[in-house]
Amino acid sequence: MRILVCNDDGYRADGIQVLGAALRKFADVTIVAPVDNRSGASHSLTLDRPLRAKHHGDGVHAVDGTPTDCIHLALHSLLSTPPDLVIAGINAGENLGDDVLYSGTVAAATEACLLGIPAIAVSLAGVDPSHYASAARIAVDLVARFDADGLPRHSLLNVNVPDLPYDAVQGVRVTRLGQRHKAATAIRQFDPRGRPVFWIGPAGPPGDDAGPGTDFRAIADGYVSVTPLQMDLTAYGMMEALADWLGK
Repeated sequence: MRILVCNDDGYRADGIQVLGAALRKFADVTIVAPVDNRSGASHSLTLDRPLRAKHHGDGVHAVDGTPTDCIHLALHSLLSTPPDLVIAGINAGENLGDDVLYSGTVAAATEACLLGIPAIAVSLAGVDPSHYASAARIAVDLVARFDADGLPRHSLLNVNVPDLPYDAVQGVRVTRLGQRHKAATAIRQFDPRGRPVFWIGPAGPPGDDAGPGTDFRAIADGYVSVTPLQMDLTAYGMMEALADWLGK
């Protein structure tokens, strides 16, 4: 099996190193990932300058761009043969609920899906997670299921793993996206010349929509959360009302 691996934490991050090592035991793995941490890059492409990709040996390429750039370059230029599967991760921290709109890890998987390759985004929950081996083993379990039964061509799975030893994980739940409270306000500070600078605040805590059936609840209960995502953002339930509103 040919697997393309990407992330948004950078090609030297612990998560992608552990994942790559686990997958190489049974698959032909190529890693194409950003040079530096590009967390929160979402689905952005670099259009204002050329990109550089440096080969570091053993199928590892570092790109001075976003996670979406990495997938785009890999599938269009760097790989001679398309992969069977793309795995993005292992992300350092969860990608739950609203996080999927900002996550570079999820965006990498999304770009692969848009280009016709089944993709899985894998994240390890927690502020400073450590059980990357557990998340890698979950990823291997999912790849085994993919190898046995496949996935539809445009499948996109968002997987979150609790930061626990593998044997302490309670199981797997198919979930929907929950929702966070709004993020903290921007943090205002001053540079050495007294000019104001701002830091984007951390993501908000789980909101009112984080109960049973959501990805938030699965992680809180010690389960792996697997959420199927789709590209079509159309709000079909609003279409008739919008037509009436415009008709007036």
